[in-house]
Amino acid sequence: MTRKLLGVAVASVLTIGIVPAHAGDAVEKQLQEYRQAAQMFGKTLKGELQAAMKSGGPTAAVEVCNERAPEIAADLSEETGFTLRRTSLKPRATEPTSWETAVLLDFEQQRAAGTAPADIEWHEVVEADDGKELRYMKAIGTEGVCLTCHGGNVDPDLLAKIEKLYPEDRATGFEEGDIRGAFSIHASLDN
Repeated sequence: MTRKLLGVAVASVLTIGIVPAHAGDAVEKQLQEYRQAAQMFGKTLKGELQAAMKSGGPTAAVEVCNERAPEIAADLSEETGFTLRRTSLKPRATEPTSWETAVLLDFEQQRAAGTAPADIEWHEVVEADDGKELRYMKAIGTEGVCLTCHGGNVDPDLLAKIEKLYPEDRATGFEEGDIRGAFSIHASLDN
């Protein structure tokens, strides 16, 4: 049994069954689609957050993130047929599943070993109820601008707004270069 994480066999996270050679093309094709969907999600949300920051400051950005991030994920999921979401070990809204938690913990080990978040991704093929499923995660790095809402010194008025929108929030205390979370995508594997 093997699994791939940036081309390195890693036994500490999850394992998958050996994928037949003919399935390799289908996996790679679908991975490229996943990467494009994750990039589109990130680009769309970042653009809307930047516009909100410019027009109304951090409070407006938090409101946009609260309303638009789930809508963007739902729209992309509907458009692609994939289940697409963002999650984190310290989530603001979306708790990780058990397999996402294992991958996020592995991502943290990679970052601690010096790998940049932008270079960290993972995938596996698993047997699901309706056939094989391809799971994918791509790390989301914490940039300087993220610290306004996710750092260790969030403005008290902004923090009050965050707590109102996200009563169970744990997504603060990050530093630049940390893994803020990950895009998570899964769907039946096209053969």
